[in-house]
Order: sequence, then structure tokens, then C-alpha cells
Amino acid sequence: MGENASFWESLIYAHPTCTTWKQEAEGSIYHLASIFFVVGFMGGSGFFGLLYVFSLLGLGFLCSSVWAWLDVCAADIFSWNFVLFAICFVQFVYVTYQVRSVAFDREFQELYSALFQPLGISLTVYRKIVLCCDAEVITLEKEHCYAMQGKTPIDKLSLLVSGRIRVTVDGEFLHYIFPLQFLDSPEWDSLRPTEEGIFQVTLTAETDCRYVAWRRKKLYLLFAKHRFISRLFSILIGSDIAEKLYALNDRVHVGQGFRYDIRLPNFYHVALPETPPVQPSHRSHHLQRGSPLRKPAAGLTNCGSFLAP
Repeated sequence: MGENASFWESLIYAHPTCTTWKQEAEGSIYHLASIFFVVGFMGGSGFFGLLYVFSLLGLGFLCSSVWAWLDVCAADIFSWNFVLFAICFVQFVYVTYQVRSVAFDREFQELYSALFQPLGISLTVYRKIVLCCDAEVITLEKEHCYAMQGKTPIDKLSLLVSGRIRVTVDGEFLHYIFPLQFLDSPEWDSLRPTEEGIFQVTLTAETDCRYVAWRRKKLYLLFAKHRFISRLFSILIGSDIAEKLYALNDRVHVGQGFRYDIRLPNFYHVALPETPPVQPSHRSHHLQRGSPLRKPAAGLTNCGSFLAP
């Protein structure tokens, strides 16, 4: 204990204390450096926050180096501040390179702002997702088909960026697909990675559409490498399926004052208010789209698992 006390005493009292203080203030360069330090430490997080911090701290260390060289004439103070300036400069260049490497086209930037950024997804993670689809936005002209019933294989997952898609089965309308919704989330959910299938509905563009498509095999490889991205897509797909369930719920009617509530596991009958007798609609059969969303079976219970925290 005595040794520790003597160490601190020698550290504190070894140097003579200041008996007189300088009356004049330091030069303007010193105060400018202090201002840069104060403002620089107010920077935020993220790429642009780092650019802000490193640029202002670098300027502060540069001003301190100039002050040490011209006013103080102290080589050690100059050396340390110049080394710190060089480190900030290197970090600034490195972060700038990272920002340039994750720059996206306008549509991908808008997609990030609307869908991924609110979920707290970083640009580096989003970049992996964009590279998986080859950073390509595909155009689908009006009245052209994205998928044809009984013909088109289920080999990708697509997200609508702009436009509107009409979903029909045997020529009968089911529902619309709007921007920021998946075109084929039920099909994706219906198949395991090793399974193959075909569309049981037709998807037609009602307007000129733009969409992003990920190939199944390539996307599964991305999921295998990054479990966080796999979890992210599970939540997005589960939410998308839930929206389609609610959109279809009021369209599934049967006779005798009942309707199917397709949000429930086994299509429980739900009594309707007094309604005139109608013939059983064929839409209950049209809900088969090769997925839990379209099958009148207990498979619907799988939808909730995507949204579990």
C-alpha cells in the first residue's frame, strides 16, 4: 500500500506546480482546434455520422499540430497531433470508400427507405440483399403476365416496386398486389428448398410494373450464410401473407348464412348476419395457390410462426 501511495505522490507532486499563470491567451489556431473538437464530438452514428466526426476531429488535430509547431515549438506535441490527424484522415477515406461501395440506384434507394430502413437494416446488410438479385429491377409491361396458372414454375421470390398486379384463377379475380408487396409469397412459403412447384393462379400486370426478383437457390444460399437475413425475410413474407389473408377473408363465402374465416387454422365457419341465400361460390376452391394461404387445410397455422418475435 505504501508503494502505491508513493507512486501516486511521485506522479502528482514530482512536477512543480504552476505559481504564475500566463496572462495572455493562446493563439487563434489553438481555439479553432478546440472548437473543431467540441463540434466533432457531437456527430451521430452511421456512415455519414462517422464522416462528420472524422473530418472535424482531423481538422482539430491539424490545427493543434500547427499550433504546436508555430506557437509552442514542441516537437512531441506536434508529432502526436499530426499522427492523430493522419489516423482521422485514413479513417475518413476508408468510410468514404464504404459509402461509395453501398450506393444504390434510385429505385433501390427508395425501396430501402420505405421497407428496410424502418426495420433498422443497415446499408451493408441491404447491400448483400441487393447483390443477391444482381441489383436489377425488372419491367413488366401492362397486361403481360408474371405467372400463368399451371404453367409457370415457382423458381424465384419477387417484390413489387411500382405498379399493380391482378391475381386471377380460371379467369376469376382474387385480389390485387400493390407496391412493397411480394408477388409470390404464398408460393415461396408452400415449398421447401428442395421442392419444386408451379403457380396455381395467374398474375397479370394491370399497369406498367417494376419488380425485384431473387432466384430461389441464390436466396437460400444467402440465408445459409446470414441467418439474420433469413429471419428478416421470414418476417416480411409472413407479414405479406397475413395481408393477403385479410384481403381474401371477405371474399370467401358459402351458402346458408356462413362464410369461411381463412385467418383461422381449419377454416372455421363464421356465421354472417342475415344474408340472402346464395349458391356456394367456387372461390373457396380457387384459394388453392400451392400454399397455406390458398389451401383449405390446417397448414394455415404456419403463417403465425413467421411473425413470432
